[in-house]
Amino acid sequence: MHFGPFQLNRKRYKTFGVLIFISLCCACNNEPDHQSFTFAAPIPGDSFNVGDPIEVKLNIPEGNEAASIAYLLDGKPLTSKMNGDPLVLQTSNLPLGYRMISAVVKHDGVMDTINTNIVLKTNHAPKKLRYSVVASFPHNTNAYTEGLSFVDGKLLESTGEKGASALKYVDLRTGKDLQQVTLPAQYFGEGSVRVGNKIIMLTWQENIGFVFDAETFKQLGTFPYQSSQEGWGLSFDGKQILRTDGTNRIWKMNAETYQEEGYLEVYDDKGQVDSLNEIEFIDGKIYANVYLTSKIIRINPKNGMVEAELDLSDLVPKGYFKTSDEIQNNVLNGIAYDAKNNRIFVGGKKWPKLYEIKLLP
Repeated sequence: MHFGPFQLNRKRYKTFGVLIFISLCCACNNEPDHQSFTFAAPIPGDSFNVGDPIEVKLNIPEGNEAASIAYLLDGKPLTSKMNGDPLVLQTSNLPLGYRMISAVVKHDGVMDTINTNIVLKTNHAPKKLRYSVVASFPHNTNAYTEGLSFVDGKLLESTGEKGASALKYVDLRTGKDLQQVTLPAQYFGEGSVRVGNKIIMLTWQENIGFVFDAETFKQLGTFPYQSSQEGWGLSFDGKQILRTDGTNRIWKMNAETYQEEGYLEVYDDKGQVDSLNEIEFIDGKIYANVYLTSKIIRINPKNGMVEAELDLSDLVPKGYFKTSDEIQNNVLNGIAYDAKNNRIFVGGKKWPKLYEIKLLP
């Protein structure tokens, strides 16, 4: 909406000024009998490292006495106090990112709610993981890999690009498609995951996810995104579906309704880690590709801290992609885990090979 210059009607200007004067006079004669409570600490926007204790303290106006103060963190009760004594907030078990601290103050027969916010970060430098290549397998060089997982002895792969987006089962040994369904040309396909007898597949910016029968690939329905705006990667932790959207957030979705039930914010010692893409849940940890890099990070699913990172730049096809556009876009993307045999597979967009790797101590 565009706002032009504001002009008063000259015939009403005199009356308008009189009304303002009267209002100000009334306000002076009707001052509130108490001043507002505010946070003395922490100051809004303050940053802390996870594990640091945080002093939470209120400014109590002179002449006021709080009957009780109930403290909340992100809307959930923390503790209550009968006076203005400081609260020490322990952060060791809190998730990283933006946290809101609230205080509900009862005084003089009224109740005030005040808020402040902090950013919880980490100073933990991710340790460097090492790996060895166990085997390599052929990969379809037309497959712009967005999602990759290992299901019942075969790969489940979803691909992107409008007009070429598909969901398919792939034979690991040969790289040949065993079964596939294509998306309508207006959709750019993204991550996929099998949960029970269903497979869900995301689209990038079309704000819609598809639901397929895991055996027949018959489309069973769709679902809309809610607070997040884009679809990138998918995985399943055994309880909730995990979804990335290209930011540093990992959204937690109900495995039956596909409704968003919160999110995890991911940080390393340098700050928030954006561009989280394809993800996999392995041995209780979240592994994620960082888009446009050759890096996979391992994330603590309880607080979002990057515990370790894996540099796979040596696996990038050397001299295979010819143009700068191909080199820039056909990056590392795809992590699949064979839980039964404890095998990890990684690949990239239109890469000629898929690799089985083993993490080293």
